[in-house]
Amino acid sequence: MPLVAHNDLPTFERLRHEGEDVLSVERARHQDIRELHIGLLNMMPDAALAVTEKQYMRLVGACNRIAQMYVYPFTVPGLSRGTEARAHIYAHYSTFEDLKDAGLDALIISGANVADPSIDQEPFWEPLTEVVSWAEENVTSILCSCLATHALAKHHYGIDRRAMADKRWGVYSHVVADRGHPLVQDVNTRFDAPHSRWNDVSAQQLRRAGAHVLVESDVAGAHLAVSPDRFRMVFFQGHPEYDRNSLLKEYKREVNRYLDGEIEAPPPHPEHYFSPAAAALADAYLADAVGARRRGGPMPVFPEAAFDDHIDDTWGDSGRAIFNNWLGLVYQITGLERRQPFMPGVDPSDPLGLDAITT
Repeated sequence: MPLVAHNDLPTFERLRHEGEDVLSVERARHQDIRELHIGLLNMMPDAALAVTEKQYMRLVGACNRIAQMYVYPFTVPGLSRGTEARAHIYAHYSTFEDLKDAGLDALIISGANVADPSIDQEPFWEPLTEVVSWAEENVTSILCSCLATHALAKHHYGIDRRAMADKRWGVYSHVVADRGHPLVQDVNTRFDAPHSRWNDVSAQQLRRAGAHVLVESDVAGAHLAVSPDRFRMVFFQGHPEYDRNSLLKEYKREVNRYLDGEIEAPPPHPEHYFSPAAAALADAYLADAVGARRRGGPMPVFPEAAFDDHIDDTWGDSGRAIFNNWLGLVYQITGLERRQPFMPGVDPSDPLGLDAITT
């Protein structure tokens, strides 16, 4: 599904430079291919704003080329923003009001960095639930990541996420719990996925609420689930969108926080992510940096490039396959909705036969 650069968002040009197929609007107009219009509610903090755009747009653009993909990033009030991020949003983001008027086929909601388990007390809670309430009535499917999953679990099912004693941080092995669901069609029955969070919504909580858990881990918990209707809401608790070095950048940030005195202890390595060589690099850097700080000398530079040959992406293929399946279903359902309202043998409330899927 080629992306269409419908405005001058810098992420489109970055993706072009990385070899992604990004069409100009002029080129898209001369192709007889259906369009899908996807909203991207980006709630990530300023430092991750552009990275999050690129990660999700890359996943969307990597899907089967059966449609032209228009992705519209937007955000909500109640999120702390600096001057540069506000300027980026003003210049390149859509407004929710404009998207409501134009309409969307599907919606992606990113995670956010929030420490308080009581999400409904956050300043962005009311604007977020306004977007969700509109999307439930007007888009084919909503896909949520991490904190957005926790927020919708609270909003719809009254599920309170639970604070964990330690951060769940690393790459974990998962199994497909429901192999019959079309979202996991042609996906490995066991695969890795990254997680990075302090709070958890358990598989048991989701199942008690009537949701269907499709992928889970004995260690990391629920990774992928769907709403009781099996498609209108898709919940990721992990991060299929992460780049190979996303956890490395998080580790670097936490090390810098420790060296700056913001946290008392050095961060642990992300679990099951560093190879022995990467772990040795991390430990050597930390020892050098602590020594330099003690001596009052110049701080060494974190050797990010040196890790390149020592960390692996073991989740990207599975993440792309699930996104491909999700957008394929969106494509089919929107196609059915655009045809005649009555089709013999087809239940208009369940055109893909999802009600026949059992867990």
